Amino acid sequence: MVNFLSPDSELSPVEGYDLIGDVHGCAITLERLLQKLGYKKLGGIYQHPKRRVIFLGDIVDRGPHIREALLLVYNMVQKGSAHMVLGNHEYNALAYCTQFKNPLTHCFEYLRPHTSANSVLIAETLEQFSAHPDEWKEMLRWFRTLPLFLEFGSELSGSAFRVVHACWDHAVVAQHKAVFGDGHFNENFLHQSTLSHTHEANTIQLLTRGVVFPLPDGLKVVTQDGYVRSTFRTKFWAQHAQTYGDLLFQPDPIPAEIASLPISQEHRAQMVRYGLDQPPLFVGHYWLKGQPHPITHNIACLDYSAVKYGRLVAYRMDGEQQLDPKKFVWEYVDP
Repeated sequence: MVNFLSPDSELSPVEGYDLIGDVHGCAITLERLLQKLGYKKLGGIYQHPKRRVIFLGDIVDRGPHIREALLLVYNMVQKGSAHMVLGNHEYNALAYCTQFKNPLTHCFEYLRPHTSANSVLIAETLEQFSAHPDEWKEMLRWFRTLPLFLEFGSELSGSAFRVVHACWDHAVVAQHKAVFGDGHFNENFLHQSTLSHTHEANTIQLLTRGVVFPLPDGLKVVTQDGYVRSTFRTKFWAQHAQTYGDLLFQPDPIPAEIASLPISQEHRAQMVRYGLDQPPLFVGHYWLKGQPHPITHNIACLDYSAVKYGRLVAYRMDGEQQLDPKKFVWEYVDP
């Protein structure tokens, strides 16, 4: 069994990690999954004597028990029994609740505009924390400390693996590490990330939302959960994709006439490629369905639509460089 050294030097080595996909307020199912994985509540916090959890982000929004889920995860991270990367929903919440003074109007505005669409998405989270404003302030403070990505183990020893919410882009990660040393960020990065055409905005887009391409000619589609989209999510490991259908990676289809189109040179230049020779990578974000399994021998998505009465999924990582379908563990979400 491989002993991993945690990124936090104050924590002792552990024997393995349990990676858990998008929770989205499914706190009861999360507790059942943790118990199935051998975690027990000690002092009110789930812990394991030899393992730690890595949450892939998106604990907030949509679900029935957002506050309970977020406090459970927060307490585990504070205790040292878990790590977490920032999901796009935590990022959105942070930007939605962070004010700045517009230098042109001299008025205070929010980094994420309070449009009807943005407000609807976070409404359930804010409602569940409405009677606990100090807790919500602490959650926002904590979101600022979460990394955008994590790297564990050692490539030299053959035990390395990587964690990001949506997509691992080698160039973007390298650029971010050149500035910050790891996946963390500062207040200036947060503010710059909400401006168009900045490298900070590109970093947030790729790492927390993935590669998205626009539908042509202003076309829009309505998703299964009622949102109107003018873009679609794509794979970042499709080395030999020829058409947009080959790239599609979301439960909602795109029109057949678009799916059959060849990928344009402009979009081909924007594609991200995670090679089969790279360390194992774990992501969430993409609303998969069906039996959990590796996407490739070194990539696993752990978002299996828990909040839509799917499965809350974990992978038990022990250093293997070829992912094992038998190491996925899940709990169904009970309506």
